[in-house]
Amino acid sequence: MFKKYYVLAIVSFLLIPAVAVSAAMVFNFINPEIAAGHSSYERNYRLLNMAKNLSMLAALLVNAGLWFLTCFFLVKSKKQAYGWLPLALLGPFGFIILTVLGDKAPAPGDLYQRYVGKLKTYLRVAYELCVFVVIWVVAYQTMVLKRDLMIMHQAATTGSSTAQIIKQQNASSGMWAFGESLEVLYLVVFFYLLWPICFNAAGHLPKLWASSGRSE
Repeated sequence: MFKKYYVLAIVSFLLIPAVAVSAAMVFNFINPEIAAGHSSYERNYRLLNMAKNLSMLAALLVNAGLWFLTCFFLVKSKKQAYGWLPLALLGPFGFIILTVLGDKAPAPGDLYQRYVGKLKTYLRVAYELCVFVVIWVVAYQTMVLKRDLMIMHQAATTGSSTAQIIKQQNASSGMWAFGESLEVLYLVVFFYLLWPICFNAAGHLPKLWASSGRSE
């Protein structure tokens, strides 16, 4: 049921936040001001600052590569033409189109591909629109839940009230809004990757229950 290239697509996508977090740690660790007091302060500062900026640039390039790998493995798992890969440039919206593509070589027991393959065009369009809306709503609500939990955790660890923390976030609302929008986009892609797996798992549960019942 789990195709190798589909699993690789998920792994590539999961590595994106790991690379981003690692790059942020390196970026914060490099402090050009430690060059102060040295005879070659100006040169050392420039080199450290360059290394700091290069760490973020390297992370962006690696994550871009991981994103294209995710799309590449998804297309390969469906045995579709590589001509679809430029859709990766459209970000999550291009990825959604790639998920809609039919699988030319579905794995044995792939109930999801069997289900969508039997749908007539108008039903398939309605189905994909419903999935689109549900996934976006769930992704947004997941981000809101994560934000509320982070506020509660910060309030408990710092002793500040939730109102004070929310006020601090509102003071830099643009930065928070940008970060949360990225979280929602990431979750949308992740949920699209998980949906066929969840569908197949739910579809195979009755068989597992029946077999376990017979074994007893």
